[in-house]
Amino acid sequence: MKWWTKVRGFGAETVTELRKVTWPDRKEMRRSIVVVLVGMLLLGIFVSLSDFALYEVVDLLSTWVRGKLGS
Repeated sequence: MKWWTKVRGFGAETVTELRKVTWPDRKEMRRSIVVVLVGMLLLGIFVSLSDFALYEVVDLLSTWVRGKLGS
């Protein structure tokens, strides 16, 4: 079988499968988008707070080590 025949077969199978899909209505889509946006916001807040806390811990430890070595 030639490669072009395989590609055409794959395309035809893809179209067939996409016709079987149950697509969400507007209400379901809006609800899903809100869930994703809220999740992104919460994850962004978590990453920012973690970054800030780790920075402060490393800064505190380096200040402490510098103080101990300087004495």
